[in-house]
Amino acid sequence: MPQDIHTIKVRVWDLPTRTFHAVLALCVFGLMITGGNGDLAMTVHFYLGYTVLTLVLFRIIWGCIGGYWSRFSNFIPSPTRFLAYFRSQSHAIKSPVVGHNPLGALSVLAFLIAIFLQAISGLMSDDDISISGPWAARVPNSWVGLATKYHTEIGFPVLLLLVGIHIAAVFYYLFIKKQNLIQPMINGDKLLSPSTTSSRDNLQTRLVALAVLGACAYVVFKLVTLTGSP
Repeated sequence: MPQDIHTIKVRVWDLPTRTFHAVLALCVFGLMITGGNGDLAMTVHFYLGYTVLTLVLFRIIWGCIGGYWSRFSNFIPSPTRFLAYFRSQSHAIKSPVVGHNPLGALSVLAFLIAIFLQAISGLMSDDDISISGPWAARVPNSWVGLATKYHTEIGFPVLLLLVGIHIAAVFYYLFIKKQNLIQPMINGDKLLSPSTTSSRDNLQTRLVALAVLGACAYVVFKLVTLTGSP
């Protein structure tokens, strides 16, 4: 059957967003298997944590200046958009969702917040044996205790829950709703109406993204290597 003339490939996810997603997933998986597994594993754990913090800072900035559908302003749902989406689900013919649907958008925000809190709390954590974060000696002991408790007993289970929800949602859409959410995050494109706004994804935007990533890495480096008296 020929492709519908009213449907074309539209660039939804720019390369920086797709790369962020893939690298973040690998880093989170690595963090989960290295946490609390010996000095060498914990060294890797810390560097993965620094990478994740860099990625989160990058995504926050990219959510303001990145591709059209990667911007927070274009996927964070207002109450009106949220209600409209759920009302549309009862219609026999539903309009295709271009970027994240409202539930997916809230999931992205929750995940970014959880990852950020986990990274920051890791900087202040101390296992009272041999492993401590780079900020542990610079902040009050009460902060260290709270950060350590949050990092191990609250943040980690929350992160596991969010990862589980994310994976379950992907399979739900794939097998129940017959929508492949993985493929557009790999090639960046969806089959949509020609009138759909596409995300700019060219050499210039990719160089800007690389510069933003470098700046974020530098900020994290300076935060991790703070010197001076506590």
